[in-house]
Amino acid sequence: MANLTKYIVGLTGGIGSGKSTVAKIFSGLDIVVVDADQLAREVVEPGSQALIAIKEHFGKAILLPDNSLDRSKLRDIVFADSKQRHWLEELLHPRIRKLLIERIHSAESAYVILESPLLLETNQKEIVDRTLVIDVSNATQLKRTMNRDGSQEDTVAAIIATQIPRNKRLAAADDVLDNEQSLETIEKQIEILHQKYLDLASAQ
Repeated sequence: MANLTKYIVGLTGGIGSGKSTVAKIFSGLDIVVVDADQLAREVVEPGSQALIAIKEHFGKAILLPDNSLDRSKLRDIVFADSKQRHWLEELLHPRIRKLLIERIHSAESAYVILESPLLLETNQKEIVDRTLVIDVSNATQLKRTMNRDGSQEDTVAAIIATQIPRNKRLAAADDVLDNEQSLETIEKQIEILHQKYLDLASAQ
């Protein structure tokens, strides 16, 4: 774990697993949620060094008319070409990690939730004290993501294929939340986890 004084719970799961829904429930319990996806957007804002590097690498066509990043176009490129994906990860992951640590340091709550789809695929795992995996079937991942993003099935399937396999994700979990249950059931389970994390944080 990084040299951080706060108790940190890593919240992760595959695309379409419902991480954001779970994170909102924790937020409603007055727990600070640091969202790695949001920080990934911040590091490529117009004028950022990362976006300048991306434009130089992929060309101006990777930008929208307002000079912001065309995330959909970039996603299609990198998930079709592993070399391009690795180049992008080498550029972005250190910047995202730096921001993550800054936000965790400034958080004021009993413990902190680090919401990250790539918690287990990157060195972000080293930051957390405990890992909570949000679990759904691959079929549910496909359906939810296609409905949410309007993505084609082959695009979503390619993203799922680049993420850590479900069985390995579950094996790395300290806690697992089955997100194919009713919202009421999920909320009750989160309340139990919340109390557990409060106890663990106070004992740290």
